[in-house]
Amino acid sequence: MPLNANRRKELLRLVPEGSLVSRSWLLEQQFSIPAIDNFIKSRQLETVKGGIYKREGTDISWPALVYFLQNQKASDLAVGGLSALELQHLSHYIPLSDQKTVHLYGNGNLPDWVNDVVPEVQFLKHSITTFLGYQPDQSTLDQLSKFTKKIRINSRQEELIVSVPERAILEVLNEVPGKIGFEHAFELLQGLTSLSPRALQQLLELCHNFKIRRLFLWYAEKLNYPWLNRIDRSRIELGSGNRVIVKGGKLDKKYLITVPHGYE
Repeated sequence: MPLNANRRKELLRLVPEGSLVSRSWLLEQQFSIPAIDNFIKSRQLETVKGGIYKREGTDISWPALVYFLQNQKASDLAVGGLSALELQHLSHYIPLSDQKTVHLYGNGNLPDWVNDVVPEVQFLKHSITTFLGYQPDQSTLDQLSKFTKKIRINSRQEELIVSVPERAILEVLNEVPGKIGFEHAFELLQGLTSLSPRALQQLLELCHNFKIRRLFLWYAEKLNYPWLNRIDRSRIELGSGNRVIVKGGKLDKKYLITVPHGYE
């Protein structure tokens, strides 16, 4: 059956090069099952995974893949942590590996096939529960979602949902020292001179992760940021007991965390 020229033209408009679409989404755009099958047989579309397609012979970028998850798959995964800071040009870190890591935060599942679509990128999913330090209810998730923004990723007006800088840096601190070095986090915070104390207050109250709270206040105090005085610390419990952040480091008696020698 020959493809209808108008339908082919419509497909090219709806599925630009470098984008992903699902079979269910194509059906919503009034493409029939036989038409979709014909697009695949004629190599207008190439199957990426069962029911997921791209324009034949085109490469998929990681932002396009995340956009697909956030929109057509309705995933709650937001670009966060170091990846969010990079997208907002707030990180000058030079990776030591050719493989890029993209940090995603949410409760939704990250499909196994994503790392096959963009092999040069490792997608790392972080749990909101681990970040916050407790199992959030829907009200908490709604509050946390307010600390995201949309960033345009291409000329087609497509936008990614990413953590705002205040949330992103707290997400980064939860990865210290395992995936983010103590010094690296310090350097990142050095560049964040215009953080909103109001947003930080709300986020620190939402986040019951004592490690994040202690580390953030310690860093901010060392950097002597003026907005720190506008944060009500009486509303931010720090828990009890010592926390080893840096093995062999020196214990900071105020925040009860071990820090590298030379940072006292």
